[in-house]
Formats: sequence, C-alpha cells, structure tokens
Amino acid sequence: MSAFTRRTAFTRRTTLLTLAMALATTVSACSGAGAGAEGKDGKVTLRWATWGSAEDAAVFKAFTDEFAKKHPDITLKLEQVSSYEDYHPKLITQFTSKTAPDVVYVGDDYIGKLVADGVLAPLDERLAGPGSHSRPEDFFEGIYGGAKKDGVTYGVPNDTNPEVLWFDKKALAEAGITEDPAELNEAGRWTMATFLEMNAKLKAAGKYGSVFWNWYGANYSMVNGFGGKVWENGRFVAPSDPRARQAFKTLADGYRDKTFASADLLPEGNSAGTQFVKHKAGFYAGGRWVIENIDKGGSREGYDVVPFPSESGKPIPGAVAASYLAINKDSRHQKEAFAFLTEFVSKEGQKLRLKGGSAVPSVKGAENLVTDGGYPAHAKTFLDVRDRGFANYPEEVAVPGLTKAINDQLMKIWEGKVGFDEGMTRLQTLVDDMKGKQG
Repeated sequence: MSAFTRRTAFTRRTTLLTLAMALATTVSACSGAGAGAEGKDGKVTLRWATWGSAEDAAVFKAFTDEFAKKHPDITLKLEQVSSYEDYHPKLITQFTSKTAPDVVYVGDDYIGKLVADGVLAPLDERLAGPGSHSRPEDFFEGIYGGAKKDGVTYGVPNDTNPEVLWFDKKALAEAGITEDPAELNEAGRWTMATFLEMNAKLKAAGKYGSVFWNWYGANYSMVNGFGGKVWENGRFVAPSDPRARQAFKTLADGYRDKTFASADLLPEGNSAGTQFVKHKAGFYAGGRWVIENIDKGGSREGYDVVPFPSESGKPIPGAVAASYLAINKDSRHQKEAFAFLTEFVSKEGQKLRLKGGSAVPSVKGAENLVTDGGYPAHAKTFLDVRDRGFANYPEEVAVPGLTKAINDQLMKIWEGKVGFDEGMTRLQTLVDDMKGKQG
C-alpha cells in the first residue's frame, strides 16, 4: 500500500491513513539519549520515526536510495511502530523524556498536541530559505490543519487522501437512477437533495444508499454539504448550529432505517469494500485507496468518483486526511533533519515515494501521479477536493483524544443507543469538558 490508506478500514478507528513503511538504508543505532548522533567517521545518524508494516518497505526505497546518494554524510535510522494507536503514545513519551527521534511523522489527530506542547521546531524560515526544496507556497493552506499555530508552521503534509464519494454505476442503474453524479457535478447540479433522493431509490431497490466510515472526514463533509458549521471562534458549535444539526439528523435517520451503513460496524467477512464491489451499495465514502478494494473484486470501469454534494450544487470544502513530517526542537542535527524533511515532502520526493500508490500528493506540481493513469474517469476530483479542502480542525486536534471521543459519541447516536436530541446535548457537554480540562 502507498503512503496513505484508510486507517479505519483496518483498525476500526478515526482518520485515514496506513502509512507506508520503509527503509533499508539504515545502519547503526543511535547511542545515548536525545535525538541524533555523530559516529566516529563523522557521519550523522539521523533518527526518524513513523508507523506502518514491514511489508510496505519498498515504497520509500527509491527516495531513500536517492537521498543516500546526495547525502553520503547522513545515515538514516528508521524507528518504526507497526500500530498507529501505539505509535503516538510512544512518541509523546519520548518527547517527555527528551529521547524523541530527530524527524517524526505525526497524524492529523495528534499534530495539534505536539504543537501545543512546544516540542516541534518552527519551519517557516528554513522552508523559505535557500536550502529548501519545499517552499511554503507549494502546499495548500487548508491541509495544514493543526500543524500551524499563530501563523507559525511546525509540520509539513507528507501526502494526503481527500474524502470523496465513490459510486457504483451498476448499483445506481439497478435502482433506476439514470443520471451520472459526476456529470451532474460538472454541470453544477450535484446537490444534497439529489444525493439523498438517489440514496432513497437505492434503499427501495434493496441496497444501501451510502456506506460511510465514522470519522471526521465523512461526518464533517456532510455537515459542510448542508452548509453547517462544526467549529466557530474556537468553540464546537455543531450540536447547536441548525444546518450541522440537520446533517447529523440525516445521518442518524439514515443509519436507523438502513439507507446508510456504518463501515465500522459491518462484519469483516462482509466489509464495506466487499459490499461495494458486490453492488450492494450505491456510494462509498473514501479516498483514492478504494481503488485497491475495486481491484480485488470489481471491474474498474464500473466505478467513478464525485465530491460530497452541497445544497446549491456549488463546490464545498471537503475533508482531507493528512499526516505531517516534523522536526524535534531538541534535535542536535537541525540542518540534516531539515534536509531530510524538505526533500521528503518536495515535488521530487513525493513523485519518488508515491508513484504507483494510492495517495494524493500534498505538493503542487505532482498532480500527474493522480491523473496519468486515467482512473477513475474523474480522478481530478481528488485534486479539486485537496485544493479547497481541510484537514481536521486545529481546535479539535489540539486536544488529545477529542476526535475519537466525538466519533464515539456520534456512533452511539448512529446505533440508536441514545436519542438524537439527548445525544447532541451529550456531545456538546463532552467537547466543552475536554476543551476545558485542556485549557
């Protein structure tokens, strides 16, 4: 898998990302506490950390081979944790004990905490400097999420996976739907009303209208589609904002009457991907990684993508899963760490790392990675959503565990374990309490 698949699909959890893992270029371990080390031969050992499985090692090989040629004075030492859920607690402990690696991957739901803790190095001066291969203007402002605070950049997006709606042409046809969602979108007629009408027809035909993972990408994209607000002036307002509340009520009702299915609750043997390729659902919310699901059991020409709809048919900001590369503020090798970071996230670096994978580059100028294959037919949709999209809200990711807590509370509503009105009240109280404790 490439550097960015859907975490929830494999771990029943929040954001989107299975990071590709890597690296055969590493040698000796770092000696002593703290970040970085310098060997007797004068070479710098640069420690860097991420999560993922050993099977994905080949993804970074082209990049790390090229980096080794350019920087024979730097030895890269990868410190890998297989589980995303285990990775960040370990990283936080390392920062507390001053033993964190020089360069670290950080997920979009943890970056805000590390920024707030003051353990990451500010990057703006170096990014704009002569040694940079990744200028600040090379990236899209919305996908920084919690990696920026008070105008200062502490992390750069590695790559992304925008949340879109995949649709099954056969399932739609079997439900009597003759209009193509992607064509409606191009004509400015892809509205929430049309989307929900299609879902109702799919349900009447004995299918799920849509399958969603319970994470901010799908939930908040629906809120935006209704014209609602999630956060405003630093406060969580979704439970009281009329249009956000309408979006959540639509989801709750849809889950209850089985117009929608929660991918998190489907059994492993009959998963969301399986339901989709067997034409049992019309729409499946996900990223570019869904191609892998289709290739395992479907026919490529039967599927395409469209953004989440809006009330008016005009484009809305959609959710973009992101992770970030950041530098330990206490690293003894800031120059070498930045060299690694800037080449890793640069256009050239992303072309080396992401070629043939299922990620969407975060940097301008590498769009051909998505469009060259001509699949899906409207592959440019991923780029459109990325360009105007958003990573999870900085206010939310600044509080450790808040995104998961919100998702867990929403799941209780989707499952009918708590009534909608009471669930919204509990959601507001939960967020206010967690924000208050953090402050």
